[in-house]
Amino acid sequence: MLYSRWTALGVLSAAGLMTILDGSIVTVAMPAIQQDVGFSPAGLSWMVNAYLIPFGGLLLLAGRLGDLVGRRAMFLAGTVVFTGASLLAGLATGPGTLIAARFLQGIGSAMASAVVLGILVTLFTDPGERGRAIAIFSFTGAAGASIGQVLGGVLTDALSWPWIFFINVPIGIATVALALRALPRDRGAGLSAGADVIGAALVTSGLMLGIYTVVKVEEHGWTAAHTLGLGAVSLALLAGFVTRQATAAAPLMPLRILRSRTVAGANLAQMLALSGMFAFQVLVALYMQKVLGYGALETGLAMLPAAVGIGAVSLFVSARLSARFGARTVLLAGLAMLIAAMGLLSRIPVRAGYVIDLLPVMLLISGGGLVLPALATLAMSGAKESDAGLASGLFNTTQQVGMAIGVAVLSTLAASRTGESLAAGLAEAEALTGGYRLAFMTSGGLLVAGFLVALSVLRQPAAADRAAAAETTSA
Repeated sequence: MLYSRWTALGVLSAAGLMTILDGSIVTVAMPAIQQDVGFSPAGLSWMVNAYLIPFGGLLLLAGRLGDLVGRRAMFLAGTVVFTGASLLAGLATGPGTLIAARFLQGIGSAMASAVVLGILVTLFTDPGERGRAIAIFSFTGAAGASIGQVLGGVLTDALSWPWIFFINVPIGIATVALALRALPRDRGAGLSAGADVIGAALVTSGLMLGIYTVVKVEEHGWTAAHTLGLGAVSLALLAGFVTRQATAAAPLMPLRILRSRTVAGANLAQMLALSGMFAFQVLVALYMQKVLGYGALETGLAMLPAAVGIGAVSLFVSARLSARFGARTVLLAGLAMLIAAMGLLSRIPVRAGYVIDLLPVMLLISGGGLVLPALATLAMSGAKESDAGLASGLFNTTQQVGMAIGVAVLSTLAASRTGESLAAGLAEAEALTGGYRLAFMTSGGLLVAGFLVALSVLRQPAAADRAAAAETTSA
């Protein structure tokens, strides 16, 4: 049984690695994909958004379906969908096919990711073992982000960009084969208990339409009838989702969870912080390649200090600091580091030197390793035990939605400013840099807003919660 449990952890970690790897590996290859496939600068953001929107929009529904049909079955189905979609993405020759494949990847990721923590908690009931298992799983995710930056460059330079997707195929096949043997069978409550498909359709379509509206702003403008009309429809769909949750017999997200000031505040702060933070990963990679002339491998290596720093801080530092000073204090410190990083990037020169202009930014971005665990601690500390699963699903959802919104808004702002500068006669490098500066300045503003929410709304967890965090860390 011991061997089976730890083997199962390895299987779940491999699936997590594949998901995180896919998210980070794509950013380095985006310029090559744009050149070969024919994306517009604003449309290129759909390489990220087409994945993030179904991922974020379906996490709540996938978690609920896992409870109904069985978490093992949901995990296996999600891994199969993700693996097949990766093969389709690698074979794509046009923007439409590639975006569709990325959308399917997001669906598969949501199906598999939504049930992983539920499986881990069931397998590891001893608090010490559970703490070690979750730490290993979390570290695998951080390692995936680090590996993805470098691996994306290696595969793109040595082979071609389709291999960033083909690499998922053998990992996915091996994961499914091992999961069939290692993961315990479980029986769900049955579909008759209800899954609120209507609610899922409303929130997913509303989010997707909202992101699409932002991406098309470059073409139509912020005040155009096209933009305002689609924006109104998006808001109506999201309002319908809220109404549905208030009246449905088995809602996807019971609104009682938002009565907690800490839960609501942590999720709002996370959405603002992730909107500003995640766009860094996409835009800095584009800046390095399009302005500084870095190759894909050079870009991956240049961004490695940030990815390694986030992983190391989240695994070895964050929990200890939270136990001593409290999660709210640690969150504020991490957000301050990220705000400083965006301040430096908002003044980035056309001819930047890595050591002087970029390395300090990469080191400050390590503050993300303080932000994310602290937000998770605060969000979960504000939920009742009976709502722990719901709080976890909500936290994952706002995380993915924040990432998607950030990439869409900031990429569109950068592309719009670049277009205006080119029309005014500026050189391409200067025009691109001006667009990126505006995006980084806006990113800093979002992080400041997240800081103010954390400062004014969130409360420090009780001393008992900090003691429990310290016990988990020492375990």
